[in-house]
Amino acid sequence: MSRTRQLIDALREQLGGSAPEPPPPPLPRVPEPPVRVFPRRSEGTRYARETAAHTTAVLGIGQVGTRYATDVVLQFQAELAVAHEAVGTELPEDWPAQNGLLGLRSRVSNHREFLLRPDLGRLLDEPSLALLKKEARHGVDVQPILADGLSAVACMQSGLALLESFTKACQARGLTVGIPVCARYARVWLEDEIGQTVGAKVAAILLGERPGLGTGDGLSAYLVYNPKVGNTDGDRNMMSNIHPRGTPPAVAGDRLAVLARAMVDQKRSGVALDLSRLTAELGEAASRHPRAPQVRVRLLEVEK
Repeated sequence: MSRTRQLIDALREQLGGSAPEPPPPPLPRVPEPPVRVFPRRSEGTRYARETAAHTTAVLGIGQVGTRYATDVVLQFQAELAVAHEAVGTELPEDWPAQNGLLGLRSRVSNHREFLLRPDLGRLLDEPSLALLKKEARHGVDVQPILADGLSAVACMQSGLALLESFTKACQARGLTVGIPVCARYARVWLEDEIGQTVGAKVAAILLGERPGLGTGDGLSAYLVYNPKVGNTDGDRNMMSNIHPRGTPPAVAGDRLAVLARAMVDQKRSGVALDLSRLTAELGEAASRHPRAPQVRVRLLEVEK
């Protein structure tokens, strides 16, 4: 017998007995877990499904229990990645010159500052201001401005087509158009200083709009009569969702020219501009009827 066993037996004797402790009673039987039941996927209401056919907004996606379905979550992530890439893309410095545009720049020094300081994106830096005064055509009816805004991707993809369409449509309506310029790190209100500097009656900035889910290539256009530093958003008229899956650039350019012509004729813009007689020219943009159904483009498919 080992020394350890001898010590244990002696300790038991001192405690009143040498018999070992009785074995513990058997554990109760644990029942098998129930079969797991997954909740059925709900596809939303009929109203949501029919409404979703008229918009690219996220409607009627349904849920599984209290959560989105896997393919819906993956679609969100893919579309969010498109938006992030659009915001993070910078317009190359030589891109305006390569495309026959007068290159200008705001007072922003880099892309990070552009995102954090909108005020600096509303005014030209000194070299750009001097270049504009020297090279621009002064006293025109319309001064078009192509700009990166919050999506340089949109500027490089559809910007030139929209600029060309808008310029030709303005000229067809008897409006004189300034030389095309392209501004980097630009915010909407930059059109005020540019238009004021060249003495244009109307300034029109065509720039990449803030990306939505899956629409990193959308352009917006803002037009203002009598552009000058200090104008507010109430002085402007705008059109958004300009891209191949929304309002095509060719259609948008013609509608924007209609607005520019109306501004010159009425000598005003913004909330004061009367559009009641332009329904025929503006089409569905001036209508209160639902627009034609649109298909939401899926960026990925989940294998089943």
